[in-house]
Amino acid sequence: MPQHAHASAAADSLGSSAAALRPAKGAWPVLAILCFVYVLNFLDRQLLSILAKPIQDELGVSDGQLGLIGGLYFALFYCLISIPVGWLADRTNRTRVLALACGLWSAATIACGLSANYPQLVLARMTVGVGEAGGVPPSYAIITDYFPPGQRGTALGLFNLGPPIGQALGVAFGAAIAAAYSWRAAFIILGAVGLVAAAVVLLRVREPVRGGLDRAAAQPSKSTGAPARFWPTVRMFFSNPVLLLVALASAATQIVTYGAGNFTTLFLMREKGMTLPDVSLWYALVVAVGMGGGIFVSGRIIDRFTRTSRTAYALVPALTLTLAVAPYLAFVWAPSWPLALAFLLGPTFLNYFYLSSAVALVQEEVAPEQRVLSGALLLLVMNLVGMGVGPTFVGMVSDALRASHPQNSLQLAFYALAPVYAVAVGLFLALARVLHRQGARA
Repeated sequence: MPQHAHASAAADSLGSSAAALRPAKGAWPVLAILCFVYVLNFLDRQLLSILAKPIQDELGVSDGQLGLIGGLYFALFYCLISIPVGWLADRTNRTRVLALACGLWSAATIACGLSANYPQLVLARMTVGVGEAGGVPPSYAIITDYFPPGQRGTALGLFNLGPPIGQALGVAFGAAIAAAYSWRAAFIILGAVGLVAAAVVLLRVREPVRGGLDRAAAQPSKSTGAPARFWPTVRMFFSNPVLLLVALASAATQIVTYGAGNFTTLFLMREKGMTLPDVSLWYALVVAVGMGGGIFVSGRIIDRFTRTSRTAYALVPALTLTLAVAPYLAFVWAPSWPLALAFLLGPTFLNYFYLSSAVALVQEEVAPEQRVLSGALLLLVMNLVGMGVGPTFVGMVSDALRASHPQNSLQLAFYALAPVYAVAVGLFLALARVLHRQGARA
């Protein structure tokens, strides 16, 4: 029987045996620490977009330059470095790689606050990208080895609360610190917190046994017992239709989430009339409730429905992205910021169901010793396309329309993102067909 058929049969038959397994000792405290590190990871990443207006005012950068520094430039370093880091972590101690990465991106965040001009800010942000490349893929694999099959969607869903919590805290504290002191102080203070977190990871997170809970769940093993080889793992990832489609579908989704997300604060302030104190309270609440609620609920739903059918990994995000289109368009259209924020709750809740689904599917689909590199390859495709294209596209469209539409160039750029929803939904439906065929053969 082909490997993917084994995986499908295992996922459909784990049921009671997987549910009866308990997480490894110390799993929940480890999950809490890793989630906190992810909060800092995303908080540091989002500070640039949250503080875009005061940075523009002081350094004189355009929307297009902001789009490049938060999009293509960052994505190139983040994605390309994540591959060798993932390969290294699969062969060494994943917790040490994570601690080193956290320390590096935190120090680079402090450097952002010390930047005197645009080139220095670019260099500091590129270094943040290098550090953050070693943050998420090792965490995915560590969590997968602390939690058994059937509970990983929930665990990864809780871990993936890092982005909404990080963005909400970044909006709240970043905007508040910038309003009270300066945008530079926000980078320096939050970077210092990250250096402390790196030490906590090094001292408190133990390296789990690779694939130990897969064997305990009697899941057919894909492990060879040897360290993963780089090029065979890369070829496996891009020749597997499940892995390739979930990566492409997630990448299309991230064109919308990163494209809109990197400019939402600037859009609300410049074209909807919000102030930094308004942003630090109301937009932070929308992110915390909307994105946080969506990611938490998605993990539970994925665990619930994938126990009977793996097609739920694809159908759930396809449905939620379809439902997100109408409130997204209403948010962009809304004539005032209170109404815009009310509509923004919809897409903020619905846009992120794909994340826990994609991560859990990739981690289940590959051998234990391939999990970090496979997670890095997933992030490579998602972020190189999503982060690289989304903010860059929005910034350039806004710059191109600024002369003819000076009052609403960002609004028109946001409208231009809407067709990407259809691309993402189509790719998730294609993934559902592949998963359905695998289940039928199994």
